[in-house]
Amino acid sequence: MNSVFEEVRLNLPHIELAALVSGPENSWPVIALHGWLDNANSFARLLPRLEGLRVVALDLAGHGHSAHRPMGAHYSLWDYCYDVLAVAEHFGWERFSLLGHSMGAIASVMLAGAAPERVERLVLIDGLLPMTGEAEGAPQRLGTAMKAMAALVGKRKAVHASIDQAVVARMRGVAAVSREAAELLARRGLMSVAGGYTWRSDNRLTLPSPLRLTQAHAEAFIAQVVCPVQLVVAEEGILKSHAAYIDGLPFQTMQLPGGHYLHLNDDAGAEAVAACINRFFAAP
Repeated sequence: MNSVFEEVRLNLPHIELAALVSGPENSWPVIALHGWLDNANSFARLLPRLEGLRVVALDLAGHGHSAHRPMGAHYSLWDYCYDVLAVAEHFGWERFSLLGHSMGAIASVMLAGAAPERVERLVLIDGLLPMTGEAEGAPQRLGTAMKAMAALVGKRKAVHASIDQAVVARMRGVAAVSREAAELLARRGLMSVAGGYTWRSDNRLTLPSPLRLTQAHAEAFIAQVVCPVQLVVAEEGILKSHAAYIDGLPFQTMQLPGGHYLHLNDDAGAEAVAACINRFFAAP
């Protein structure tokens, strides 16, 4: 099991991103996308267990060691899609595969649907559909988002007195993680400031979305995915309520024990997810 990661900085035309790279150079090119407020260490347990893959695990813009977007810019799913294409161009990859967890999985589906000629295979870990909203609620949503953006100006991020306090807070986040998982995310996501430690992530990531896709929009992206897809569903994850919809999709689906972070919470979960991914890429 190869546990060596190469830390790289990617100077793209519009932003600088950080990434962890692993695997043999002359193997399947894969770009890995983590979830909301996470970082590339989301894949720290998984990457050493993958076989025959050259994986670039990004810190998405505004996360981890990557740069924040300039003032006036936003963190929409389609912006992440553009970033991924720029990363592929950086490495000279005309075709590549995507490995996404949660928000990263949603962005992966959108990119695979929008640029099917570029995406060779798709692995989704407990993520598929974005949060949607219908047209009649759009004006109120935009108004709420603008007020929240104005209120954020000059607001200081929370400071934790110790790394342990930050880890405990992360364990109790919107999607709970194990202590070991929180420690891995903190290792890459925390920075020292006056009074303690704070997360490197951009405050604007916590703002409400000014616009959501409708359900029809979201399903249209899924319908345009033509590459082979392996969807990993966590038994206690966020896709439980979409079981009927998932059953109707032409995707390979594997349900595994664990919660939303089954690939990161413990070794057993990482082993199970890695075995599923390795079988998927080994198939013709």
